[in-house]
Amino acid sequence: MIFHVLTIFPDFFQGPFEHGVIKRARDTGALEIRIHNLRDWTSDRHKTVDDRPFGGGEGMLLKPEPLFSAVESIVGQASGLSRKIVLLSAQGRLFNQGVANDYSSLHELLLICGRYEGVDERVAQHLADDELSIGSYVLSGGELAAAVVVDAVARLLPGVLGNESSTVFESFQEGGHAGAMLDCPQYTRPAEFRGWKVPDVLLSGNHEEIRRWRQRAALEKTARLRPDLLAHND
Repeated sequence: MIFHVLTIFPDFFQGPFEHGVIKRARDTGALEIRIHNLRDWTSDRHKTVDDRPFGGGEGMLLKPEPLFSAVESIVGQASGLSRKIVLLSAQGRLFNQGVANDYSSLHELLLICGRYEGVDERVAQHLADDELSIGSYVLSGGELAAAVVVDAVARLLPGVLGNESSTVFESFQEGGHAGAMLDCPQYTRPAEFRGWKVPDVLLSGNHEEIRRWRQRAALEKTARLRPDLLAHND
């Protein structure tokens, strides 16, 4: 899978994509990440990417011309490939595990990082296939959101994680024991730390009892921390 990230701050991604699982996946060829500088598609000597909004208002908007030129240049005219062009903005639909699952089947994913007060609406209406937000809050730009989306999607790809079943039993994942709930509590050595003991059932070796305990514990944890997920399941 190829991830394209279109941004005015390409150096930002020298950090998030150079560590851990993502770096290993890039090194092994399980995925490819291409960072594109939006200013490369400007036509004036100042490399202008923004302008004031019509009708007045605070802030600046990213202009449509460089965004359309960049995306059309990056994706080209090739057909038959499954791809999506996604605008990251505070106004988009909420990114979640279900969206990550859907995106993981794509051949290419191009992420447009919004910036300033926003992006010319014609980009959302006529260029992007989807508009996403990673939460109900406002960021300074879409770069952090792009890093989140890449990480969440990339770990679902074959060959990215050492244990392919790891993603099946995680929080929010349909089909595993979590069942679109939070994952169950997890413990490791020592079995007792500062007087706090690991539940006896996890030390019993009885796999069926452990499975049932994990289901109950996942449900209890979800009810305590994310009751909205239970309402959604209903």
